[in-house]
Amino acid sequence: MRLVRFNNRYPQTGSLLNHFFGNELLHDSDFLKGGQHFNTPKVNIQESDDTFSIEVAAPGFDKNDFNVELENNVLTIEVSKEEKKEEKNYSHYEFSYGSFKRSFTLPKDKVKESGILAKYENGILNIEIPKKDEAKPKPKRLIEIA
Repeated sequence: MRLVRFNNRYPQTGSLLNHFFGNELLHDSDFLKGGQHFNTPKVNIQESDDTFSIEVAAPGFDKNDFNVELENNVLTIEVSKEEKKEEKNYSHYEFSYGSFKRSFTLPKDKVKESGILAKYENGILNIEIPKKDEAKPKPKRLIEIA
């Protein structure tokens, strides 16, 4: 059973010359995604007999920056953090803590919605989604022949 459909990943653009002589002319997030800047975090998804687990790599945030919602079997993780420009004299600056939004369609009638737990620790958001008892695998049983 799949928990989520994966989107295509865009290749990195930019060049070594741009690194040394100024901003990248074709920044991959801006150019390939319609001029908007997105920070899409990496995600790990695991399934066990009892739960689905989602791990979102999102360092640099505070647990209060996250908004996790469930509506119509769609789990949405959203972060909004205002970017602070520091007035230090960097020769190259890549830190970015902008907003992001990821959504996951949960299997219909398979999860116990009231038991979903989320915890943010060491830059990783962990979400545990328990399965309903009827969705858990049943043990093998021996059927007698009459």
